[in-house]
Amino acid sequence: MTERTIVITGASDGIGAALARRLAERGDRLLLVGRSAEKLALVAEPLGAEAFVADFERLDDVRELARAIRERTDRIDVLANNAGGVFGSRAVTVDGHERTMQVDHDAGFLLTNLLVDVLGRSGATVVTTSSAAARKYGRLDLDDLDQTGVYDPLKAYGDAKLANILFTRGLHDRHRRDGIASVAVHPGDVASNFGRQTGTRAMRLFYGSPLARVLKRPDGGAAELLWAIDGEPDAAWASGGYYEARRPPRRPHPQQHDAALVDAFWAESARRVGLPG
Repeated sequence: MTERTIVITGASDGIGAALARRLAERGDRLLLVGRSAEKLALVAEPLGAEAFVADFERLDDVRELARAIRERTDRIDVLANNAGGVFGSRAVTVDGHERTMQVDHDAGFLLTNLLVDVLGRSGATVVTTSSAAARKYGRLDLDDLDQTGVYDPLKAYGDAKLANILFTRGLHDRHRRDGIASVAVHPGDVASNFGRQTGTRAMRLFYGSPLARVLKRPDGGAAELLWAIDGEPDAAWASGGYYEARRPPRRPHPQQHDAALVDAFWAESARRVGLPG
């Protein structure tokens, strides 16, 4: 296989780190993004990967990240928007947005759009990590994406994961003709530091208990993203689609096929991050 240039966000731990290790075995060039310089170095250095530190709670960090990536390469074959989190309490970022929506959606939306010309010239695939939480807990209200009412961490997370799905569809609608393919993937329920460190109290107890043994290991979640990365767009999977266990969900969220909502959400996302709609 020809060496590819692959950008992975959320690469300092869990699924992102496992995915980086799998891809490094193939000789791909890896540009790894993480919030913690120390944790990221532990992953990147043994793999000979390039490390980029960015805190997705700060959109200026995302803008600087895009600039740094553009300085380092003029080709991106795959952008894996994998960074995300679920948080047990509501917080507002320095950009004025609810933290979950910004970290899980706004930052990846901004990064993708700031690199869109490079992605198009490269005929890139954009893989976004979503979750079945979108179906279980999510329902987007464009007038309240920042959860200003009674805060429910699972609702905030479900909304952000549903945002990933709508973003994937919107990216396809706008840029498939430019050569960019997009897909959202649920990696399965994975035993990692994801819910143990930042989730609700119930999630922290579960992820830290022996019951977590029923969950996939990070390698298992990485395998689902690898399937999308290696798959031929519109053959292995349909560009713009969302997949669970490598197939569309039997009962998709009704909002994910609402074309008017996809367009309106794209425009609102652009407004939130300071881009033209």
